[in-house]
Amino acid sequence: MTRFLAIASCEMRILRRNRWLFMATLIMVLFALALTFAGSAPTGALGVDMLTISVASMTTLSVYLAPLLALMISFDAIAGDADRGSLALLLSYPASRGEVLLGKFAAHLAALAFAMIVGFGAAGAVAAWFGGAGTDSLIALGRLIATSILLGGVFLTLGYLMSALSKSATSAAGMSAGLWVIFVVLFDLGLLGAVVADDGGMFTKKIFPWVMVANPADAFRVWNMAASDGVALASGMTSAAKALPVWAAPLSLMIWPFLGFAAARGVFARIEP
Repeated sequence: MTRFLAIASCEMRILRRNRWLFMATLIMVLFALALTFAGSAPTGALGVDMLTISVASMTTLSVYLAPLLALMISFDAIAGDADRGSLALLLSYPASRGEVLLGKFAAHLAALAFAMIVGFGAAGAVAAWFGGAGTDSLIALGRLIATSILLGGVFLTLGYLMSALSKSATSAAGMSAGLWVIFVVLFDLGLLGAVVADDGGMFTKKIFPWVMVANPADAFRVWNMAASDGVALASGMTSAAKALPVWAAPLSLMIWPFLGFAAARGVFARIEP
């Protein structure tokens, strides 16, 4: 436990020194506030408070931004150390490779959590101040923050996997960018094309919802939409949010970090510095 905490503490100091923590928090605050003010117009037409509209907008933001920030911080966790020549020194410490990876994960997840709590919390406070907030919308905001951190954790582990598979930080960055495009952009486009081609057939009715929720980004979206009627209404995803059992999206999103970490740990174990 002491070794794991020492690695996490070292990684956190690196994040503070290179200003990553400050920049991630600033990005989250600016984007969340921009969406809060830009998306406040439909409150009267939909009959919901401004915070509910803000949560729906920030859910869409988090689908894109949380994975991107996570991959930006994790892509060189292993390959970068190898490029800088510090991996051999790190592995000479009396800590297993699992402890090394877990220490990095704890520090990086804490940084992401701080950025998201400050960013979404500030935007939520502004929305509640100017447009009101009910109990349901406050719960939806808390759920959004928690699930965004979980989604970031998924892509942290996938970033470690890309970093362990790469021979340099440059190739790790390219592989991580490709991973983001596949999970966040191309996956949904492929499903949309399949649904159009199926034209209301068996795939659309039975298979599509389960394939969709297998993607952690879509599982995050469905979880937040299904858990709140107001958010689902504001986002226009009421039918999609109710197409699956309530446990499907949470289960998918909770399993992914363990799968990603196990895969990254397995590849990392075979690396010789």
